[in-house]
Amino acid sequence: MQASDRFNINSQLEHLQAKYVGTGHADLNRFEWAVNIQRDSYASYVGHYPMLAYFAIAENESIAREGYNFMQKMLLPCGLPPEREED
Repeated sequence: MQASDRFNINSQLEHLQAKYVGTGHADLNRFEWAVNIQRDSYASYVGHYPMLAYFAIAENESIAREGYNFMQKMLLPCGLPPEREED
């Protein structure tokens, strides 16, 4: 592998990470990663009607109420962020 190939791969990875937030980056901490995963999951549940209907039946709620609950959970899916240590 040549240096130009390695640079090309790294630039493609940086472009992908800039385009799609959920792919992460080098400075992403564990909490931010978990928030991205949870929000992506909730968005998928709301966007796919059969999955939303499945959750609604399982929790004995209406489909609209279940969609609303998922959208509310997207605000703070993993609770409040942890305190950051100042360097």
